[in-house]
Amino acid sequence: MQFTLLHSDKETSARTGIIQTDHGKIPTPAFMPVGTLGVVKTFSPQELKDLGTDIILGNTYHLYLRPGDKIIKDAGGLHSFSSWKGPILTDSGGFQVFSLARLNKISDGGVEFQSHLDGSSHFFTPEKSMSIQRNLGADIIMAFDECTPYPCDYRYAKRSMHMTHRWLDRCIKHFEKTPPLYGYEQTLFPIVQGSTYKDLRKQSAEYIANAGAAGNAIGGLSVGEPAEEMYAMTEVVTEILPQEKPRYLMGVGTPINILENIALGVDMFDCVMPTRNGRNGMLFTAHGTINIKNKKWKDDFSPLDEMGITWVDTEYSKAYVRHLFTVNEMLGRQIATIHNLGFYLWLVREARKHILAGDFRAWKDKMVKQMDKRL
Repeated sequence: MQFTLLHSDKETSARTGIIQTDHGKIPTPAFMPVGTLGVVKTFSPQELKDLGTDIILGNTYHLYLRPGDKIIKDAGGLHSFSSWKGPILTDSGGFQVFSLARLNKISDGGVEFQSHLDGSSHFFTPEKSMSIQRNLGADIIMAFDECTPYPCDYRYAKRSMHMTHRWLDRCIKHFEKTPPLYGYEQTLFPIVQGSTYKDLRKQSAEYIANAGAAGNAIGGLSVGEPAEEMYAMTEVVTEILPQEKPRYLMGVGTPINILENIALGVDMFDCVMPTRNGRNGMLFTAHGTINIKNKKWKDDFSPLDEMGITWVDTEYSKAYVRHLFTVNEMLGRQIATIHNLGFYLWLVREARKHILAGDFRAWKDKMVKQMDKRL
């Protein structure tokens, strides 16, 4: 993997660049649709490509449980199994082990847990996470870490951070001694932790930077902390992580979160919000969020986005999409999901344009003010 920094904004820390992988280029800032189980819900690979998707995300924990990484290995890797030919990033499974499964024991050795599906017992180690991700074959894979909850006691956050660092060392060692399986390279990203404690974030960022990886991630945010704390921790970390390497802020977030973190120097994002919220009737637009199920849209025949931004083959009205939700027609959820994901991808494309044009800050401030409304 190679990262080429193209342009840096003069008024903020925003920047734009290109990540080159063996499965294609990723212009940054980039948003990665979440395909937890090897599929972005309701989307075919061609539909994702038509929306302008450059990279998707899969998850080690879920794919390990279903269908199993061995089956995916037999299929020739996740690209072949899913028919998505572009770049893929896989999360290590750490977040899901701690948030979904029933934990039995956490130790330096690894994590013993019971599946949220059937209660079966499993043991994840840094080495096992690396082996599963080798089998999955993603272009970018994540180190195994502990994502602490919010709020988190300082002593626990510090102990967890040091354990994450020790796990990283083991991830790197195992990754380096195991070759890629499918004829193309994989890249390992370590993850900064430290909860919302500035000194821990600084210490972790320095440790991760010294690991010398080709890219770095920031974890443990967007877990319930106020947005201002997220921004403060991100700023501490991006001031330390190498400028010449991409930075990935995991699990973030709302359109406003994304723009504010781009301004702080983040290059890559993922979040379930556009797809999950779309299925539940919340639409993101350039002028604010819409609960399309509300009665107020019953006879509103205007387009979903007042700017006329649409990514579906027909410019559906608010009244029609509300009707589809009211009668429980699947097309309504599909339209809403396409709209939201298209909006997120449009937003990062626009950010790139304005960084290059030199007016990113003014555009970002205007967009944040516009989007911070419930319509």
